[in-house]
Amino acid sequence: MPNSDSRTLERLAARLETTHVRRNEPLAPYTTFRIGGPADLYFEATSAKALANAVLAARENDVPYFVLGLGANILVGDRGFRGLVIRNTAHAHEFRENGETCRLWSESGTIIKTLIQDSVARGWSGLEHYVGIPSTVGGAVWQNLHFLSPAPERARTMFIAEVFESCEILSEENERKVVGSEYVNFGYDDSVFHHRRDIVLSVTFNLTRGDQATLHRILQENLSWRGGKHPWLDWHPSAGSIFKKMEGVGAGRLVDQCGLKGFRHGGAQISHIHANIMVNLGGATAKDVRELIAIAQNAVETQCGVHLEPEIGFIGEF
Repeated sequence: MPNSDSRTLERLAARLETTHVRRNEPLAPYTTFRIGGPADLYFEATSAKALANAVLAARENDVPYFVLGLGANILVGDRGFRGLVIRNTAHAHEFRENGETCRLWSESGTIIKTLIQDSVARGWSGLEHYVGIPSTVGGAVWQNLHFLSPAPERARTMFIAEVFESCEILSEENERKVVGSEYVNFGYDDSVFHHRRDIVLSVTFNLTRGDQATLHRILQENLSWRGGKHPWLDWHPSAGSIFKKMEGVGAGRLVDQCGLKGFRHGGAQISHIHANIMVNLGGATAKDVRELIAIAQNAVETQCGVHLEPEIGFIGEF
């Protein structure tokens, strides 16, 4: 899409709920990396209807747009985003209980942490394995959220697809419809939403009755295990894993073998805890991170003969 002129942006802003529109809004506070320049237009969608309407308005006005959840797994450019950034905070959800099973319906901007807390409090199992992972519901489906579980064996990787029933989407053809797993086509860190401009509006999960003491134990063990292997976001902002997983060997292990664990470039650093995670030590720019990514790629390719592909999304202008 082309960049949009100020008249087009003003026309689009007039289409949106004006109380939720901001101009030249810095995006860094809305990402887990705490990095990113301003968006020409920023809109907060507090319901699935508002989200769909904002996307439709951007499409009809031929304005570039980006739907932002918790801002994990992305790096926003220092020059920001030319167009409309729609921050999805639609968080309505409902437990539809039926004996020993439950269909949990949720708008896509709900934070997974909130659903886990509410599910465990009601004794429903299925989402507890993903505790500690920063994500909205929409982001979880987009990425097929996963975690090495169940505790304490860590025997296999569990995926959000295992509890997914269906989702309502706004398709790239501007049709609202409900689709199932066959359409979503879940893969490892992948779904149809990587390849089509469909927007997830709401999701329905299938949960089962669980013992609350067991659920709380799983939460505690998963949080403890994750805390020992990942830097704490409150102290060291990051986007999560930088490079894609490869068959047979972890990207972080290769970066570590090249002696880069703890290596710093500008305000960005390869974490001392996990070599596939880069952290913002304070004041890091997107330029710092992009250059640090290139340093790691060059080192691994030179020393190990392997090309690392980034897993994170690069958003906006760099």
